Amino acid sequence: MSRPPHLCICGAVVAHGARCVCQIASTRARNKRHDANRLSARERGYTRQWETARKEWLHFNPICTHPGCANTATVVDHVTPHKGDMKLFWDKTNWQSLCAACHNRHKQRLERQL
Repeated sequence: MSRPPHLCICGAVVAHGARCVCQIASTRARNKRHDANRLSARERGYTRQWETARKEWLHFNPICTHPGCANTATVVDHVTPHKGDMKLFWDKTNWQSLCAACHNRHKQRLERQL
């Protein structure tokens, strides 16, 4: 049984689970504004030294630590967002292994609430 479509705020009828063109455009515009004010990855500390440390971490911690997930980890996540604090950035007690899906879904949702 499929769910019925819904009405977008712009008035378009959209299939269940899909996003309206206006919602996609709004998200892209918001992300573009956010990225314009954001430092580059290198400026935020994600250098060659980080890539080496990340690879080593994932070698010794290869499984996603999100509860209920046993996928292979591909992301080294900072438990507490470092927000430019290099001491916190390099603090390995603040690192956790996550698969991309858990990082992008669960962790990002938590950080948006902060």
